[in-house]
Amino acid sequence: MSPNIRGGLFSNNDFVLIFHPRLKRPHLPGDLNYFPKMLPSQSYVNISFFQPHAFLMIGIPGLEAVHGWISIPFSSMYTVALTGNCLILLAVRRTPSLHQPMYYFLSMLALTDVGLTLSTLPTTLAVLWFDRRLIGFNACLVQMFFLHSFSVVESSVLLAMSFDRFVAISNPLRYAAILTNNVIIRIGLAIVARATLSLFPVPFLLKRLNFCPGNNLLSHSFCFHADVMKRACADITVNILYGLYVVLSTVGVDSLLIVLSYTLILHTVMGLASPRERVRALNTCVSHILAVLIFYIPVIGVSMIHRFGRHLPHIVHALIAYVYLVVPPVLNPIIYSVKSKPIREAMFRMLREKRQG
Repeated sequence: MSPNIRGGLFSNNDFVLIFHPRLKRPHLPGDLNYFPKMLPSQSYVNISFFQPHAFLMIGIPGLEAVHGWISIPFSSMYTVALTGNCLILLAVRRTPSLHQPMYYFLSMLALTDVGLTLSTLPTTLAVLWFDRRLIGFNACLVQMFFLHSFSVVESSVLLAMSFDRFVAISNPLRYAAILTNNVIIRIGLAIVARATLSLFPVPFLLKRLNFCPGNNLLSHSFCFHADVMKRACADITVNILYGLYVVLSTVGVDSLLIVLSYTLILHTVMGLASPRERVRALNTCVSHILAVLIFYIPVIGVSMIHRFGRHLPHIVHALIAYVYLVVPPVLNPIIYSVKSKPIREAMFRMLREKRQG
C-alpha cells in the first residue's frame, strides 16, 4: 500500500503517525502518552516528572506486515522448548537411575529454560498473533526482572554443571560424597538468591527515572533493560553502571570460572594414561560445552551490539535478542537428548508408556 498524507496523518500498513504541531515528532497508534485523558496537549512543557502508563512493543522492526507468518516458527520454537524441557524434568523425576548430581543440575537447567521461555512467550505471541503491542509500565518492569533473573540463573547453573564435571573427572571416587543432595540443594538456593539479589534493584532504579512523553516505543516484543532504560529523558549513568556491574559480577565471573574449570579438567584428562580413557572423560563434557557456547555467544553478541552497535539497523538488535532468549531453551533439550543416552532412553520410555496408557 502506498503511503497517504492527509490532514497531518501519515498511514503506512500497520502504523499511523500523528504529528503534533509543537513537538514536530510523530506518535504511533497505541502511544498512550498522546491521548488527552493521559496527557493534555498543552501540558508538555510543564511536566517535571513523567512515567508512561504503558510501552508500545514493535516486535520485529520492518517486518510488521508478515508478523503472522513469523509467528509460525516462533510458536514452533516455544513448543519445542517447553515440551523438551518438561520431558527432561519428568524423565529425571520418574527414573531412579537418573537421581544423580549430573542429572539434578540438568533438571535445574531445564527448569530455568522453562522459566526463560515463559518470560517472553506471552508478549511475543501477543504481538505476532494478535497485534497487541501495549504492555503496562509496571508489568514491563516485572517481565524485565524475571527475564534477566532467569538469564543470570542459567549462567549460574552452567557454572555449577562445570564444577560437577570437574569433580566427576578429577575425583571420581569421592564424586557422590562431595556432591550430596544437601550440597546440591544449597547450590540451587544460592543460585536463586544470587539472581534475585542482583536484579532486585533494577526495576526500582528505572522507577525513579523521568521518561520522555511520546517516547515509549520498545524495540522488541518484550521488556529488555537496555531498551527500557533508553526511553528515559533523565541521566541514566547509575542504571548503566549498575547494569554493567550485574553483567560482570554474574555472567562475566561465571564465564571465567567455567574456563578455569575446563582448564583444570583438560589438565586432569591429559594426565590419564590411556587415550581411550581421555576420550571417554572428554565425551562426558561435550553436551555441557555446547550448552555453554549456545548461551554465552548470544550473550556476548547482545552486550556488544547494545554498547557498540548503535549504528546497526533495529532488526539486527531484535534478531540477536531473540537468538539470546529463544534459541538456548530450544537447543538444550535437543543436545542433551541426543548426546546423553540415559536421558534419551528415559524420555522414549515415558513416551511409550503414555501411548500404551
